[in-house]
Amino acid sequence: MNAPTDISMKTDEVLRVELEVFRQQHRDLDEAIKALEATSTADQLMVKRLKKQKLRLKDIIRLIEDRLTPDIIA
Repeated sequence: MNAPTDISMKTDEVLRVELEVFRQQHRDLDEAIKALEATSTADQLMVKRLKKQKLRLKDIIRLIEDRLTPDIIA
């Protein structure tokens, strides 16, 4: 998984592209987890690892979204 090392150095356009890639990876992991859990012989260690990767991606997605969303002072 390619995590942005320093999102402050990237342009908004690059971040938007990366955001879509990370969102797709997050969806793919979700589908893989569901497929594994649907089998009676699901490897619980693999499921845990995939869930951990999914959480890391979620954190990265949030960081990028926060960077792309302008701060509006009400």
